Amino acid sequence: MSANAETVRQFIAAWSRLDVEELLGYFAPEGTYHNMPIAPVSGHQALRPFIAGFISGWAETSWEVLHLVEHGDVVIAERVDRTVTRDGKQVDLPCCGVFEMEQGKIKVWRDYFDMGSYMKSLAG
Repeated sequence: MSANAETVRQFIAAWSRLDVEELLGYFAPEGTYHNMPIAPVSGHQALRPFIAGFISGWAETSWEVLHLVEHGDVVIAERVDRTVTRDGKQVDLPCCGVFEMEQGKIKVWRDYFDMGSYMKSLAG
């Protein structure tokens, strides 16, 4: 496994610790997270509150990697994100993340998933 693939694997595992600063450490200073149903967010200053907003409603999360492939500086991770919200709802969200890496950091991360499935799980 290449260094880029290992970094993405470690980043995915880090989400279970729900630590914003740890997660930011995987991004290049001007790195971008594009959660595809909404606008992209770039740079640590913008990513910090964005990621904090996500995890503030979570009691726990564990992301299962189904497939991880790479080509050059691009790593693709198909996963199921299993999250329990603070009010006890279980959300299992199939998604696919595309990571563009630069010097061992995430330059761009695009996450693709079905927003309807996510909302249905939350309404549960």
